[in-house]
Amino acid sequence: MRLAAAGVQVTLGSRDAERAAAVARDVVAAYPDRTLEIRGADNGGAAEADVVVLATPWDSAIATLKPLREALAGKVVVSMANALVREGREMLALIPPRGSVAAAVQAALPRSLVAAAFHHLPAAEMENLDSGLQADVLVCSDHAEASAVTESLIEAMSGLRPIIAGSLSQAAAIEAFTAVCITLNMRHKVHSTLRIAGI
Repeated sequence: MRLAAAGVQVTLGSRDAERAAAVARDVVAAYPDRTLEIRGADNGGAAEADVVVLATPWDSAIATLKPLREALAGKVVVSMANALVREGREMLALIPPRGSVAAAVQAALPRSLVAAAFHHLPAAEMENLDSGLQADVLVCSDHAEASAVTESLIEAMSGLRPIIAGSLSQAAAIEAFTAVCITLNMRHKVHSTLRIAGI
């Protein structure tokens, strides 16, 4: 929604194109006073975009991407998945075999330019274009182009500031820290955001 509000044409992908189209219509209808270019398509249609953001649950990320490997070759793919599990009133971080979901995505898409970003943003605040959200977004990648493209996307969205955090090896710590952020929100009944002082 924030990308569309910034004038970016957005395609929502799904295994079911009709379901994606219905979700896109609902999203657009939520802001009748804004012009939001959002459409739905199957995952193959979404993979035709210049930049692809992987926003699936972490445990279905690789299965979703494998059929799209050729379509995504040479493209920037932004992974925002976190491997988390809830235990009582806390979220706990899981350690995927390659150390992070983003590293697994890069291994599954060896010819794509993978970046990791958007992990610590509260969904409810992102969806509400009038929320006044202010947040820093950590970005890491092994590809300078992926970092730059992701940084530009973040800068286009109201209230967000990108911070380049290094290589994709940083994704393990960034993803795991999301468990702390969500636990804080659950415990204090808030939608907190990450802000880095001194940069």
